[in-house]
Amino acid sequence: MTTAPVEYDKLFIGGRWTAPSGSGTVEIVSPVTERIVGRVPEAGPEDVDRAVTAAREAFDHGPWPRLPQAERVAVVARIRDLLAARHQELAELVSLQNGSPMLFSVRGQALSAVGAFGAALAAAEGFVAEEERTGTGGPVLVRREPVGVVAAVTPWNVPQLTIAAKLAPALLTGCTVVLKPAAETPLDANWLAELCAEAGLPDGVLSVVTGGRETGAALVAHPGVDKIAFTGSVAAGRAVMAAAAERLTRVSLELGGKSAAILLDDADLAVALPAIVAGTCAANSGQACVALTRVLVHSSRYDAVAAALGRAFAGLRVGDPADPQTVVGPMVSRAQQQRNLDWIETGKKEGATVLTGGGVPEDRTTGWYVSPTLLGDVTNDMRVAREEIFGPVVCLIRYETEDEAVAIANDSAYGLSGAVFSADPERAARVARRVRTGTISVNGFRLDLAAPFGGFKNSGIGREFGPEGLSAYVEYQTVNLPQPAAPAPAPSA
Repeated sequence: MTTAPVEYDKLFIGGRWTAPSGSGTVEIVSPVTERIVGRVPEAGPEDVDRAVTAAREAFDHGPWPRLPQAERVAVVARIRDLLAARHQELAELVSLQNGSPMLFSVRGQALSAVGAFGAALAAAEGFVAEEERTGTGGPVLVRREPVGVVAAVTPWNVPQLTIAAKLAPALLTGCTVVLKPAAETPLDANWLAELCAEAGLPDGVLSVVTGGRETGAALVAHPGVDKIAFTGSVAAGRAVMAAAAERLTRVSLELGGKSAAILLDDADLAVALPAIVAGTCAANSGQACVALTRVLVHSSRYDAVAAALGRAFAGLRVGDPADPQTVVGPMVSRAQQQRNLDWIETGKKEGATVLTGGGVPEDRTTGWYVSPTLLGDVTNDMRVAREEIFGPVVCLIRYETEDEAVAIANDSAYGLSGAVFSADPERAARVARRVRTGTISVNGFRLDLAAPFGGFKNSGIGREFGPEGLSAYVEYQTVNLPQPAAPAPAPSA
């Protein structure tokens, strides 16, 4: 993994590297060494305005929205191919910034982004820009027009996947994009901009404005933006939606989660427990919105599951993300580490029992680490069971009946992910259909990039991936066509 600081002194605006309007910088600090590993300019309102103006010009007057679909597909396919060829480099760059273990980063950070571009390209094969239908009053032409200038605001936990979820469908439908990456992970966004230019993306179609909350606020409030695509916390999502409401800007939000894994009374623990580990602490060190942070267990099996899952968590290797054996890396920041530790203490005060973990690993004196933690004796009314912690902290909750398990799973402000485990897959699928959540797995844990992804309730609005992901970047226009002329009467004999 590279250790040399990565520095940018310019902003990628309108397809060119240009000097920022101000002198502010954003420093990227390694969550492993606590040292500065990169710097980027802090884009001010003037820079945001230049980026949106460039995107507006490229959309209103440039070639991109007017190209044949096949030509846009070819450019996006080249971006995908460049990502695939350099995925190891991308994985290392992401891990450098957010501490994601390389064991996860290669697949969950880099190859997942490649897969998201590939899935969007596959969905574009069925994209129809125009179709004629039979209306109630005559023929109609239904047209799918690109929505316009997209403000894509992405988080630090899986930065390239969340960028790909927005950028690929936006480009394929003919939109132009201004990307605002998280302040913790701007380096890979600039790296991607270079790849897009190399792939032949026309000037103005993509800009990247790096900075903090002020930069993001200036972007989402800009009158030149037609759609906001945001991934982040619920609190930030509310702020984005409020800004969008001022101008009725289109918006899609992928927000937080507090997802439940339901172990039915006949679940095979040899199948369920590895999937739960993969969906909790091993999922980017628990820093994943889809994490299975509430594990619901029938009371008759509670002790066995608590013991087995506790052993599994205790056996996870915590350490340097560059070590290929590391499963759990650091939290992205000292504040995120402290947040996790504070939630553990809150859980203890509420009556939860620390079954394993509960603090900072003794051998980690540098870096922002939290031990994989399993909290037992949790009830669903506790704050630790209701609030998103975003780290390797998991709640174990008892239930008595199948109906109660479903009720507990649904008793949440969130509805993003989940899983159901049973020896009878059909039974598990029946239970899964009763859970109010956007994505749920049967006897496993996965995110399928060809299927719509998004949340119920506070977990968001709209969907990404699959054909639905492309539909989020179009406006529909109906053209009422004239009735065909009646055939002339046959001449009389």
